[in-house]
Amino acid sequence: MKTTIDIPDALACQAMDVAARDGDTLGDLVLAGLRGEIARRAASPDGFRAAVPGEGRAADLSLEDAPPTAYQLPD
Repeated sequence: MKTTIDIPDALACQAMDVAARDGDTLGDLVLAGLRGEIARRAASPDGFRAAVPGEGRAADLSLEDAPPTAYQLPD
């Protein structure tokens, strides 16, 4: 399948440099990254997903990670 995605210029340049250094194509690097992220998410326990600002990644959180006061309504 072919698709189009927007990648920030600086990230695309970094990715092309890494791919070239390792003798891969940008497509090879993107596929490896997608496979790794899919595997990581499949292996994570069920929980909330929270975005990490500026990182373009998500963090796995569970209800146990929240302090008890997070469930209290304000007075």
